[in-house]
Amino acid sequence: MAHSNQSRKRVRQNEKHRLRNKAVKSALRTFLKKTQVAVEQRKLDDARKLLPLAMKKLDKAAKTRTIHPNTASRNKASLARKVAQLEKELAGTPAE
Repeated sequence: MAHSNQSRKRVRQNEKHRLRNKAVKSALRTFLKKTQVAVEQRKLDDARKLLPLAMKKLDKAAKTRTIHPNTASRNKASLARKVAQLEKELAGTPAE
């Protein structure tokens, strides 16, 4: 257990940061999954709407170092690639 005032304060701060990071990561994962599901279900409109929101969440999480910036960059590139691939596939099929 923490003994000094300084270490007690550090324990309080760490708990606040842990909860904040947990919330940010949870929201981030939700948007990533929603976007991936939209791509898998071939819903181009939904994927296009969710992609910028997911990228925004990734950027904010990376800015506050909740996740590593390279992880954010890698996830953004992967999502963008999936959406672009879906656009390409659906553009090749005739409109119904």
